[in-house]
Parts: sequence; C-alpha cells; structure tokens
Amino acid sequence: MKNTYIGQAWLVILLSLSFGAALATVQSALNPKIEENRLQDTIGQIPNLVPGAASGDAETIGEHVVYRARDEQGEQVGWVLPASGQGFADKISLLVGVDKEVTRITGLYILDQKETPGLGNRIVEDDWRRQFVDRPLAKRLTLVKAAASAEDEIQGVTGATISSESVVGIVNAAVAQLRVDLSGQGSK
Repeated sequence: MKNTYIGQAWLVILLSLSFGAALATVQSALNPKIEENRLQDTIGQIPNLVPGAASGDAETIGEHVVYRARDEQGEQVGWVLPASGQGFADKISLLVGVDKEVTRITGLYILDQKETPGLGNRIVEDDWRRQFVDRPLAKRLTLVKAAASAEDEIQGVTGATISSESVVGIVNAAVAQLRVDLSGQGSK
C-alpha cells in the first residue's frame, strides 16, 4: 500500500513539472507577440485620447515611458500616459490622455482589467470613462457616490467602489508622476 502512494506521488510531481514547463515555454514564446499587440493597441488609441493627435512617439522621461501625442504636422498636442494599479480583482492597466501643458484630461482608455463582470468591469464603459474628459488637473480627482457636482469629482460605479477608486487613484498617480518627471527634465 505504501509503495502505491509513493508511486502516485511521483507521478503527480512529474506531471506537475511537465505541465509547468510546457506553460512556461508557451508563455516565453508568446510574450513578444503579446507585448507587440499591447504596444499597437496603445499607439492606436492615441488619436482617440488626445484631440487633434494623429500619432504618438514613445519617450522615456525620468524612468517612465510616455507618449507624445502629435498632430499631422508633427507638433505636440498632448501626452498619453500608460499606467496601472491594483483593482478589486486584479491589476488594471489604462491610458490617460492629457493636454500638452498637463492641465486637463483629454481621454481615458482601459487597456486591461479583470474586474467583476457586471459591476467592476463597468469601468470600461464609455459613459463612465467620459466623466474624466476635460477634467481640470489643478486638484487631485476624487471619487463620490452621488452625482459629481465639482470639477474634480468623478461619480463611482454603483456597487464597484474599489474598482472606481482604483481608476481614479491610478489617474492621479500617473499625472503626478508625469509632472515630477517633467519638472526634473526642466521642460513641459
């Protein structure tokens, strides 16, 4: 009886190692393609996030990658900030569009999220994300449960306070980091 358990345990260990190695191989093989698709999704969203933008250039400012949104003539019209943070269920990755002077939000796009279906995942809906557009950045954005009445307020998704708070926090942190990076560079 003892030999049967030991034999079964070794079989389970061997199968676990085999499947783990197979999954790691698939992940390694597909990771470059996943990253390329994410980059193309980001670049494709730039015209939607910054009015007047036709393209964007990736640039490292400080230690962070941001995108300079450019119009047809190549003039900068804004910034697109990739950012992420912890949501209720998992990491939320998003893009924040801001004007060239970093005074107003011009757009918000959720790249990836795994929030609760029917509740937290409503952060991807256009109506909710549209609240961020044209918000001034003089003060940090705050989340409210009732209808937003001040320029710095965002109404949360009903039943998904943590997901809503996460997005507002990610946006605030991304904008603050861009300002720090730009001030360290001595330009805007």
